[in-house]
Amino acid sequence: MSELIIRSRGLRKDYVLGAETVRALRGVDLEIRPGEFVAVMGPSGSGKSTFMNLVGCLDTPSAGEYWLNGVLVSELSDDELARIRNREIGFVFQTFNLLPRATALHNVELPLIYAGVGAKERRQRAEDKLELVGLSDRMDHRPPELSGGQRQRVAVARALINNPALLLADEPTGNLDSVTGKEIMDVFVELNREGQTIVIVTHEANIAAYAMRQVHLYDGHIARDFLKEQGGVET
Repeated sequence: MSELIIRSRGLRKDYVLGAETVRALRGVDLEIRPGEFVAVMGPSGSGKSTFMNLVGCLDTPSAGEYWLNGVLVSELSDDELARIRNREIGFVFQTFNLLPRATALHNVELPLIYAGVGAKERRQRAEDKLELVGLSDRMDHRPPELSGGQRQRVAVARALINNPALLLADEPTGNLDSVTGKEIMDVFVELNREGQTIVIVTHEANIAAYAMRQVHLYDGHIARDFLKEQGGVET
């Protein structure tokens, strides 16, 4: 395993909107080590969504370099990015993105179907991940038969199915009430205790507080980067 899961140097992203150029990221330097739990925060327009897209290999930077688990991905083609993304990253989104007519088990299996994994192994791995997130008794239920929190647990299990180096969550509690949101964050905390590297993008301070480290973006720059156990002392 690489000594760093994420390493960016001078990461920039510009968008051309008509006659205007929007500089969404303006040279971001960041390192994240295996086993860290990091919350990326910032107001609307701070660059956090752009940063998530770059970290998640969903987009390419305008300038700068980005390494994911030791691989320089900022210069890869779209096909190469897709392969790295499927192998190294598990995504959890605000809207769950589940197939409504498929069971929880089948939703979790899906990435393995695309990867060509056999049916027996698929089922066993999907059952293991659903058990990990506390849904061993809901495997045969479809999303409409599940609560919002249970649906998000299915999404977390699916994100973990390929044993990714990085779990990347974008506003994962945004569609949940506060009690259910806490339950989902407790799942993330437990996964992190077991060694999973997690980066969560959020605008909510109470959600970011679950992470051991917070990175605050402002106008495309890192404004603050601190560890919780240091009592908010900036590093």
